[in-house]
Amino acid sequence: MKTNEKLKLKNENLKMKSERSGSRLLIALFVLLGLIISGAPASAELTAIANHDHISIDFFYHGSNVSVRGVSDPGADLIIKISAPDGHQALRQKGKVGGLLWMNVGTIDFEQVPALYFVTSSKKVDDILSKEEMAKYVIGYEALEKHVGLKPVKDEVEKSRWFNEFLKYKENSKLYSSASENITFSQKDGKQNYYTLFEWPYQAAPGDYTVTVYAVKNNKVVEKAEQKIVVAQAGVVKQLAGMAKNNASVYGILSILAALGAGFGVGLIFRKGGGAH
Repeated sequence: MKTNEKLKLKNENLKMKSERSGSRLLIALFVLLGLIISGAPASAELTAIANHDHISIDFFYHGSNVSVRGVSDPGADLIIKISAPDGHQALRQKGKVGGLLWMNVGTIDFEQVPALYFVTSSKKVDDILSKEEMAKYVIGYEALEKHVGLKPVKDEVEKSRWFNEFLKYKENSKLYSSASENITFSQKDGKQNYYTLFEWPYQAAPGDYTVTVYAVKNNKVVEKAEQKIVVAQAGVVKQLAGMAKNNASVYGILSILAALGAGFGVGLIFRKGGGAH
């Protein structure tokens, strides 16, 4: 084979390799672009900001207000949940003994249940989120009931009955709530700002709580943002709690003295007022 023909063949091979490499690179770029488009969240701007990330329980503490605000995609519905970590709680079961007296006849144990659980949403949760997504993220009382374990119970009917009693107790204690359509929105610079307000109950125990904001589209959660809230005792309350835990005898003596002092003060008031008749 002549030298010119060899060079020509070599150039053609190099050209074909270059074209194949270019085609593979182009295909790879298209595949990567498709993955990015299909896997990208509906918004990369969802934020969650609470006005309190630390709540102090002092001598004058009577609860607080916690507002949650942030920025979200204009096309998304929002669900906001505040919850405590899952734990164990118990309810005493009442019953008649001997057909006469109502007494404690047992205990219902609740497992994987938060001590505090607030949910609010831009629309009714059932209207914007599928059952599967509600169960996945434990959003709403129905999903919470499925998430919680109860014992001893005979069947699902008894579990539902006791869970409803538990809900009544928690709602009366201001520790559980479920609401909708109380998130306000405003538009600014092409972005959607949201705001809502929760009443923080004094009954909430010291501990760590999580604020979670879910952005929802097409009945699915497409993005979420979180912020922590720490509730801690402070000042005299913290000192007394520490004393009750670490030095119960001294705490008991101080409690008795405080009770006696209070009684003595009430007695003085009655004497000054002329006494009781």
